[in-house]
Amino acid sequence: MALDDTIYALSSGALPSGVAIIRVSGPATRAVLENVAAGVPSPRKATLRRLRSRDGSTIDRGLVLFFPAPTSFTGEDVAEVHLHGGRAVVEKLVNELAAIPGLRLAEPGEFSRRAFLLGKMDLVEVEGLADLIAAETEVQRRLALEQHSGKTSDLYQAWADRLTRARAMIEAELDFADEDDVPGSIAETIWRDMSDLVSDIERHIDGQQISAIIRDGFDVVLVGKPNAGKSSLLNALAGRDVAIVTPIAGTTRDTIEVELNIAGFLVRLTDTAGVQETSDIVEQEGIKRAKAALAKAHLVLSLSEEPSDFIDTSECLVPVIWVRTKVDISTAAEEPGSFGVSAVTGRGLTELVGVIEAHLPKLPATGGLALPGRRRHHDRLKETVASVRASLAHRNRGLDIAAEELRQAGDSLGRITGRVDVENLLDVIFSEFCIGK
Repeated sequence: MALDDTIYALSSGALPSGVAIIRVSGPATRAVLENVAAGVPSPRKATLRRLRSRDGSTIDRGLVLFFPAPTSFTGEDVAEVHLHGGRAVVEKLVNELAAIPGLRLAEPGEFSRRAFLLGKMDLVEVEGLADLIAAETEVQRRLALEQHSGKTSDLYQAWADRLTRARAMIEAELDFADEDDVPGSIAETIWRDMSDLVSDIERHIDGQQISAIIRDGFDVVLVGKPNAGKSSLLNALAGRDVAIVTPIAGTTRDTIEVELNIAGFLVRLTDTAGVQETSDIVEQEGIKRAKAALAKAHLVLSLSEEPSDFIDTSECLVPVIWVRTKVDISTAAEEPGSFGVSAVTGRGLTELVGVIEAHLPKLPATGGLALPGRRRHHDRLKETVASVRASLAHRNRGLDIAAEELRQAGDSLGRITGRVDVENLLDVIFSEFCIGK
């Protein structure tokens, strides 16, 4: 990616739309505004301009904004052109930009990548921005905002500062042991803090499972024998006909998923094939997929019309809720420990949603969501802890070895935010963005 290029792209949503926003970033931004908007407006002030083509004809009238470097999203000169979101209007302006020498269409994520390279955001903030754009639930929004706002990065930087201070004191004792102003012993001032740092990071790591559920969803799997009412319950909870429902047992042969928003969490309900002994090859494959879905579940709803027909879920490693279905027509007696619902009348559905909500992760009482946002954060934090532990183990064998272990811990921590050797991560991270971001 060449920073001497000037890039442009549609940064708003799909066309047609009420308003479209075209973003431009790079050294030729001022020249672009001179060409298409008859001059550069005052910085950060929306100005109504006639947008014109090379022959002087009017393309549209719209708002133009200019953000001079370095106080812009990318750190370069940036312009935004707000115009009507008709396909022909946007295409005409894009064609005019394409004809200007030195301009090219931005690659996916290139605006954000330039912001990272020019120090406007670190990698945690960049990933938080990607998650903020993709957020579908309130809790996803909160987690993404925590990272994009820099609060999580500030936490990691505070840990990095503690590591730097520890290394500095160790190296000072190694190099200037005879100087009066260098502490004679670092055991109390450094190793206790490093032990506390391990505990702090490990508590943070423990939140990775919660953040994974926030980002990827909480999986609830419906299981039971054929015709137990799984598909009917799925449709009732979804509020629409997602799965085919017939009186014929074994209608569902594959897993069917639907996503719900419960208490701000993304909850993924999975309907599965009925579990029974069968010689039908297709049905066997459906049962195999049902068991695979169980393996990744966070919660299992075991369904049966009759209390005696619940399938064996003793091997499940997650909570199982026993749900009696078709209670509007069932003559079976109430079964202790089970939960009665009717997909036809709606009986018990609200209470069942409440039971699912009760099994969702408990968020920190502080209101903040300083959690490891991605698996790579978790892995680098584990490396950091391992290096600090190794340093603690080597403290009586040689301070030079202990200092090297702390340096490696700092490097692992720095790779999360992008402060240390992360070139190989950039293509993966920024490929998640759309063209205009």
